[in-house]
Amino acid sequence: MDDITIKCGRPRKGDELLSRERILDAAFTLFIEHGYGNLCLEMVAKTAHVSMRTIYNEFDGKTGLFGAVIRRCSDPYVQALEDSKLLEMPPEEALLSFARNFLYGITRPEMIKIRILLIGESSRFPHIIEQFYQQGPERTLQHLTQFFLTHQNKGCFPRFEASVLADQFLSCLRSERFQRLLMYQETLPNKEEIDTWVEQAVSLFLYGSLLPNEHKLTSSPT
Repeated sequence: MDDITIKCGRPRKGDELLSRERILDAAFTLFIEHGYGNLCLEMVAKTAHVSMRTIYNEFDGKTGLFGAVIRRCSDPYVQALEDSKLLEMPPEEALLSFARNFLYGITRPEMIKIRILLIGESSRFPHIIEQFYQQGPERTLQHLTQFFLTHQNKGCFPRFEASVLADQFLSCLRSERFQRLLMYQETLPNKEEIDTWVEQAVSLFLYGSLLPNEHKLTSSPT
């Protein structure tokens, strides 16, 4: 009787975490394969070997599941910005470290496909754009803003709005090349190409494009 009680009771914490990870793994693959509109949760439940009730209890439906998938994808570089070691690095070294993780993440073939999925299905399912932005780009921007604010307080950056610094830095990384990737006009970069991409973007952001001995551009007198 004791054994039956254990098996029929609430799953242990470790089992719940394993089930959640299986669901997210399955959903990530199936969203890419079928898109958002064509994917039914029964397919996710079957692939992850869980019940529909488990998915609804954990994610409250397909929209919440999609948001959780995006959140897990963005966790590595968002969480890196919370690492005290990163905050202790010189700003250039910290930005290089973050940027490598960020570009490795967003240029993965699977993540390119997710973004293309969003473009194709956003008119029918506008709520998935909101989920994507909240769980991915917005979280990254918020954490990067805090990073710049911390280093502003150390005297490393001028007193622009920290959110503007964060936005401009991300714009340096999500360059025209990344837009071309989304249109399959560019081949996926390898590690060496990403390293070069990162080094150029960070250098341009930190030091600008004018040489130190160049005068500021002024208008010609009329």
